[in-house]
Amino acid sequence: MTLGTGGSPVVTSAAEGGRNMERTRGEIGARPSDVYAEDWWTFSRPVLELHGYFRTRAELFHNFSLGRSDPAAVALWAQPADTSYNQWYGNTKTPSHVSLCGSSDNPAGKNCSDKSQASANMRFRLNPELHISDNLRIMSQIDLLDNMVLGSTPEGYANTPNPNASGTGYWRTSSFGYVPIAAFSQTQVEPTSNQNSFRNSISVKRVWGEYVTPIGQLRFGRMPNHWGLGMMYNSGDGYDADYQSTVDRIMFTTAIRPLDLYVGGAWDFPSEGATSATLNAQQGQAYDLAQNDDVSQYVLMFARRRNPTLQRLDLAQGDVVINGGLHTAFRHQFLANDEGLNGVGSALGQNLGTDSDTLKQGYERRNFKAWIPDLWVQILYKKFRFEAEAAMVAGSMDTIPGGSYRNTADTSNNGYKLRQYGVTTQTELKAVEDRLRLNFGWGWASGDPDLGGYNASGIGTPGGLTPGNGFSPKADASKRTYRMYSMHPNHRIDLILFRHILNRVSGSYYFRPSVDSDFSRNPNGQRLGGGAAVIWSRASEFVQTPGHRRDLGVEIDLTLYYQSKDGLVNDDPDKMGGFYTMLQYGVLFPLWGLQHMEGEKDAAALQNMTLDTSAAQTLRWYAGIMF
Repeated sequence: MTLGTGGSPVVTSAAEGGRNMERTRGEIGARPSDVYAEDWWTFSRPVLELHGYFRTRAELFHNFSLGRSDPAAVALWAQPADTSYNQWYGNTKTPSHVSLCGSSDNPAGKNCSDKSQASANMRFRLNPELHISDNLRIMSQIDLLDNMVLGSTPEGYANTPNPNASGTGYWRTSSFGYVPIAAFSQTQVEPTSNQNSFRNSISVKRVWGEYVTPIGQLRFGRMPNHWGLGMMYNSGDGYDADYQSTVDRIMFTTAIRPLDLYVGGAWDFPSEGATSATLNAQQGQAYDLAQNDDVSQYVLMFARRRNPTLQRLDLAQGDVVINGGLHTAFRHQFLANDEGLNGVGSALGQNLGTDSDTLKQGYERRNFKAWIPDLWVQILYKKFRFEAEAAMVAGSMDTIPGGSYRNTADTSNNGYKLRQYGVTTQTELKAVEDRLRLNFGWGWASGDPDLGGYNASGIGTPGGLTPGNGFSPKADASKRTYRMYSMHPNHRIDLILFRHILNRVSGSYYFRPSVDSDFSRNPNGQRLGGGAAVIWSRASEFVQTPGHRRDLGVEIDLTLYYQSKDGLVNDDPDKMGGFYTMLQYGVLFPLWGLQHMEGEKDAAALQNMTLDTSAAQTLRWYAGIMF
């Protein structure tokens, strides 16, 4: 070894130096590329990459109540708070008016009326990646001002927890002296949990580590969970996403590279129950108070995924590419403490800071077990893509919160079963240099004729597992089965019905033809385009709809978008980077399933009230910067 310019060590070969000199640990070559594998840890330095986006969305909801007159507690979508209407529930008409829209001399002389709700929100998402070496990194996701409604934290506005011992929620405090009324507010302040918001201005969503070993990859921490088309597990990493699947997991994945096969196993922690953490002990290590109340999940995954570079080559040569896999999860829980304010009582529930003696008084024998297989397949041929995902939840449990225990001697009470099914497909054909995309989507989520119907919280949730609402003891043991399946709320197909009013595709099926086209597109990523979609939705079980008919509605959605050429990720036409904006319009025409039944209409007519539905509309504007 000799010293190069500046004293740098240089390793010479036998041809260069006349003899083969043995290297010692810590030596490097004259060029940075001469670092040897065993010396990587000595000379590597962490590299921090930042990805993410900033977005602002403005949305107008018009007549999302569909013209129905249901009270807010049972409505598909509650009427705006500042409007006046006659409520209809249980064949009874009840006035609900805001009589302040008259003249200044007589404010009560006219009822207010407004069918629209409008707001805007924002989010700044950071996805920091700390690359410690070529096989070791720490990943994370941090949201700042996460979906904060613009104007929702004005100066002078604050809350305090309800002072009543049995009360819930918050009470508004006295206004700040210099801002006695909202109209005097001059600035916005940061969101602070329990004061002017339900959350703080910074939210750490995920942090996990990845280590690539010679035989596979190890992941551990709180990480995203995505599979297939995102029908059941959806990471929610899209630029317009609101919901996501995040899991506490220890996972190992290995691959058979020549066959493009991947095998993975994971141990998940869906719910551990109460911990030893208390309000006054902010330091130290908290621990789980009990093991038998843990919800544990074990996952096994098999997948075939063609290398992206080789896949493009295969498609260019006219070969068929098939990707797919099976995601299987087994979930179980023996004991449970799920009681809330409406159950045994909050003192015995799984509250923050609950001690062991109190916790055990609220235990129930749940004995929950469920198998959840999820099959995904993708078929590619030239410019054609067909993709499908099918999932099932098959399980059982001895009891539900507040319900009676399983009794093998009583055929009417042999426990409870889960039999849920969901399927979704996407078909896409690209044409005209990939600028034109023709699509057809179809999906089905099983319904439950014994589980009530549509409500403001979504179909069958969260009150689906309560006595008298789908799980009440009946003479026919087969009726003690929960069949309602709900797709992930981020598996979106429309702008109104399933995105907002029902919150997700649940107990329904749909048909969705659509077309998208880039009117102009440059190689640097800049493009201008638009699209249109028609969604016909129907209920899987007609008795769950308000009108006891299957047809829910027909929705037409239109989109106009523009993407700038800024941003490094625009080198990939399948990714979005730089500035992106879009304008969307949707209209939903409710059909018979969302209308009132004829008997209700006749009863309302006797009280001089007409029950009709009408179309809902939305107008959305999105502006974002992606990096």
